[in-house]
Amino acid sequence: MPNEPRLATFVSCCKEHFAQGDEKSESQSFLNEFFRAFGYESAKHAGAEFEYRVDRGGEKGHKGYADLVWKPRLLVEMKSRGANLKHHYDQLERYWMRLAPKPKYSILSNFDEFWIFDFNNQVDAPVDVIRLEELPNRASAFGFMYPDEKPPVFQNNQVEITERNAQLMGQLYRDLSNRAKKTNHLDFDEQAAQRFVLQCVLAMFAEDRGLLPCDMFVSCLEDCIQRKGSSYDILGGLFNAMNQRGIVPAGRYRGVDYFNGGLFAKIHSIELSPEDLKLLEDCAKQRWDLVRPSIFGSIFESAIDPVKRHAHGVHFTSEADIRQIVIPTITEPWEDLIADFSLD
Repeated sequence: MPNEPRLATFVSCCKEHFAQGDEKSESQSFLNEFFRAFGYESAKHAGAEFEYRVDRGGEKGHKGYADLVWKPRLLVEMKSRGANLKHHYDQLERYWMRLAPKPKYSILSNFDEFWIFDFNNQVDAPVDVIRLEELPNRASAFGFMYPDEKPPVFQNNQVEITERNAQLMGQLYRDLSNRAKKTNHLDFDEQAAQRFVLQCVLAMFAEDRGLLPCDMFVSCLEDCIQRKGSSYDILGGLFNAMNQRGIVPAGRYRGVDYFNGGLFAKIHSIELSPEDLKLLEDCAKQRWDLVRPSIFGSIFESAIDPVKRHAHGVHFTSEADIRQIVIPTITEPWEDLIADFSLD
């Protein structure tokens, strides 16, 4: 789907007929044209409903009305042209949480942009943001819109990156843990392997978020792979530097700042195999700034032996599941109380 003529026609139609971009008067016509671009006679003929009532979907538990609900595929909330869509995320998520069944995808739009959300997997960031004029060349992101539904292809799918990195780091933990069982080294056991892996994870997060000097962790790995030194010394030295108060003034680890929190309070220097190093390098070159923090739960669950995991009741709970409990039972009641207090 590199280029869709119908979507190009839709773009032209929008520029000609929806110049004002008014939420109240033009949203339904805009969405009808949007559905026609994917082969339907109208949104209603596709089975979608406008102004769909959502019980407790409004503020303070009042009913709300979603601009469009197309069960089980899509929820759409429209805003006027120029609206900052960041300010309307909470409303979209609130509607989604109150719907049953929950649509697979949700869209926020202000006539000029389409923010696509997959709340089941990626809670607080859109899986894609597409401008109106980009639609003809980004049809693949709207695979869910076609009569013969296609798997959508998103450009900000942080879940895929997170899952890949979680699997790689889980594999590294299992390899190190199995090796620990075969050695008599007092300072190298399963707990040491787990701590070392989590130290690597934090170092990769920090590197891609500018909390470590540029490519510090990657360059350490490359030196180990090229046999310019041992991971026992090089990575052990880096983690020790991350546990020293103040900024390292000179030397190999120049610019490394102190990381508090206790993760680096104990350093387990480990001699990694060439296979370990290659796996870690592959992981380190991923976009860790796009990785979901919930990767820690994924790593922990995937890394533990299934028998042990079941015995100890260790299971990862997704962000979406947590938010569906916390927001209506804790967050929203407190927000309502604060709002009432402010009015008094």
